[in-house]
Amino acid sequence: MLKKPTKRTMLWAATGVLAVGIAVPTVAYAADPTPKGSAGAQERVHKGLDQQKLAAALAKELGLDEQKVADALAKVREQLKPEGGKPAKPGATDRIANLKERLAQAVAAGKLTQAEADAILKAHEAGVLNGGGRR
Repeated sequence: MLKKPTKRTMLWAATGVLAVGIAVPTVAYAADPTPKGSAGAQERVHKGLDQQKLAAALAKELGLDEQKVADALAKVREQLKPEGGKPAKPGATDRIANLKERLAQAVAAGKLTQAEADAILKAHEAGVLNGGGRR
């Protein structure tokens, strides 16, 4: 007849199951051959490949040298960039105007001082605030 498992036996069994439950996914994750780079870096590489394809297609269509077309595209992209270096996100000016309006209302209502509103706006423009907020 089987003996009833003791608390100590149950504890060791639970510890073993937990160890296996942690070890197996860890080993599988470590053996995963997919690149661990950031999504932004992968997106930039993808965007770069698209630009190369665009330059090649334009060069072929126009009967021009591919390198000349690629250089021209890079030059135009640089000219179209805003002064900050990063392209503006769609609706960014609307969001900033909306933020300024809400801050002005908060100052008028006495919920914030003008100095606090200016600090919030400065933090937003510096990229300190991610713009998450409640949705």
